[in-house]
Formats: sequence, structure tokens, C-alpha cells
Amino acid sequence: MKRENSIDIVRGIVMIIMALDHVRDLMHIDSITQSPTDLATTTPFLFFTRWITHLCAPTFVFLAGTSVYLSLKSKNNFAETRQHLIKRGLWLLLLEFTVVNFGLFFDIGFHTLLFQVIAAIGFGFILLGLLLKIPAKQLGIIGLVIIFGHNLLPLIPFAEGSIIKAVLAPFFSPAVIPFGDRVFIMGYPPIPWLGIMLTGFSFARYFEMAYEERKKVFIKLGLGSLLLFVILRFINIYGDPALWTIQKDTTYTFISFMNVTKYAPSLLYCLPTLGIMLLLLAFAEQFNNGFKKVTIAYGKVPLFYFVLHFYVIHILNLAMLFLQGFNWSQLEFATGTFGRPKGVESGLPLWSIYLIWFAVVAFLYKPCIWFGAYKAKNKHWWLRYI
Repeated sequence: MKRENSIDIVRGIVMIIMALDHVRDLMHIDSITQSPTDLATTTPFLFFTRWITHLCAPTFVFLAGTSVYLSLKSKNNFAETRQHLIKRGLWLLLLEFTVVNFGLFFDIGFHTLLFQVIAAIGFGFILLGLLLKIPAKQLGIIGLVIIFGHNLLPLIPFAEGSIIKAVLAPFFSPAVIPFGDRVFIMGYPPIPWLGIMLTGFSFARYFEMAYEERKKVFIKLGLGSLLLFVILRFINIYGDPALWTIQKDTTYTFISFMNVTKYAPSLLYCLPTLGIMLLLLAFAEQFNNGFKKVTIAYGKVPLFYFVLHFYVIHILNLAMLFLQGFNWSQLEFATGTFGRPKGVESGLPLWSIYLIWFAVVAFLYKPCIWFGAYKAKNKHWWLRYI
């Protein structure tokens, strides 16, 4: 099957958006001390700067599953695809805890090991490889059961302190596990994200339809997801551990309504983010040609962009700290604060975060163009892993 431009376009869009969140994480003046989703301290601008980036991780994971299906259909070789998925999954896990974690924290001692989206995709690839001979429709059902049902897990009465709970909990919900003077943080519990990947794998069957036919399906599914989100969120009983409440004014009440849980991705987090993704997929081919060209450049080389953008942002973060008067001995890399000293004000206002975000994305455009062209012209085995 030919490569689907709409997938690269949508993936490129969310990769551009993703950089905004990481610039904010590393360089915003309040990012170390305050959460942008804490209604007691956030502002509407800050909250929605964070909320729009919710689109990124579920889109990455969903489309990773979709791409596996399309690749399998193209090669029609289960054994080769399974072998590649397992190898690639192990490679992504290794990459997460080495290159990516270092790019995020710049901590040569690796005092914080963070299991985030690259590891979640790697874990998903390994399991998907093992499950590959199960029909796509059945895998999609399993994925939807996980998405719709994993919020029930806290209701299961495991005995407090039981081994079963201790072993299973990090696979379903965030966990912090200290060992020695280091800490392992399960930021992306793998089972809920696996549900999204399996759903994306099954969903890829729609790409076998004619464009206009699948466009109608994408629109119906996207709008249906958004409508179901509004209904379930309004009922305020199930789908997210954080219920919405009436706030001091209409704006903050709306923020409370939209304040859904990413860690782990709740049902009410998945419905609007995946619903918007489906609408983007429906209309991607109709976007302006210049816009498509730019987004495809990023969307064709997602891992290359992902790794490189962390290093660019972190170098800019260090430059910011030096310009603000800090010296190397004051920087703290082992504390998980990206080099920024604790208890001392540092960072930039939100408006400048947007300027730096734009500059980072623009700076990475040419390298992505170059690597995309290199990858297309060369068939080295290692290019399949980048």
C-alpha cells in the first residue's frame, strides 16, 4: 500500500504542537513550581497552551498502530513484521532510557529514569508483534475495551500492599519507584496506551477505502467521539478521575470541564483528543499545499525530530540560564528540573515561550527535509529504526 499523506500531515501537525509543550516544560518561568492544569494557579492562556498539546501523545500512539497495519499489508509477511516490531520495540525502550532521558534532563548520572511516550510505543510494538496474528478487528475490540474500561481498575478491591497490586499498578497508572539515590517514574503507564495503539491498528482498515468514503467515516467517528465526550463529561460520573466543578466564573468552569487526565490517559482524555485527530485525518488532504509540504516534512521523520528537538530546546534552556546570570555550578541536573536551580526564580514569560517554540520548529525544518530525503534514497538497515 502507498504511503498515506494524511497520516504524515496529521503526525507533522502534532509534532509541531508537541515542541510547544516541551519548550514550556523546560523554559517557562512557572513550569518548575506550578502545574498549568492546577485551577488554583493557572490562567486560561496557560491552561489551553497545555491542553492543545494533549493531542500529541494519543495521536503518535494511535498512528503508530495504524502504520504497523499498513506496513503489514504492504509486505504481507507476518514473521518479518513481528520480528521488526519486537526489535524496534526493544530499541525504543533502550533509546528512551538513554538518548531521550539524557536529552530531557542532561543528567550524566541518570538519577531520574522516565518512562514516557517513546517507551510506551516500544512496549506497545513488542506486544503488538506478539499479537499480530489475531485479526485486526479483534485487536481493535481489545483496544476499545482498554480505553473504555481501564478507569474501572481503581474499583477492584486489591488488598492494600498486596503483591498483585504492587506489580500491576505501574502498568495501569503512574508510579514513582525509588531505587538507591535514583528514581524510576512510570509517566506513561503502558496498558492504557496499548489500548490506543491496538485501536489505531484496527482503524487502519479504513485506509483501504476510497478517499471520499473513508472521509465520511472519519468525520462521523470524530464528531461522535466529541459528542460522547460532552455527554459523559456533563454526566460527571465516569470516564475521568477528576470530576469537573462549578468555578468562580464561566471561563474557569469551562476549564474545569476540559481538565481531563493524561496520566494515565482517561477515557475522557482519549475521546476529545482522538476525535480531533480523526477530523484532522478527514480533512488533511484538503489543506493548503504549502501547509501540507511543511507538516509532511516533520511527519515523515517523527523519531528523528523527537530526539533532536529535545536537545535543541535543552541547549536553549542552558543559554537562557546563563543569560539570566546563573553559572555552571548553580545548575541542578540530578533533581529532574532540567538544570534549573530549585528555589531560585528562572525562566521566561509565556509570550516568549511561543517565540522560542516557533524558532525551534523553524530551525528543525531543514534537518527534517534532509533526513527525509536521505531516508528515501538509502536502504540501510538502521534507517528502519530511526
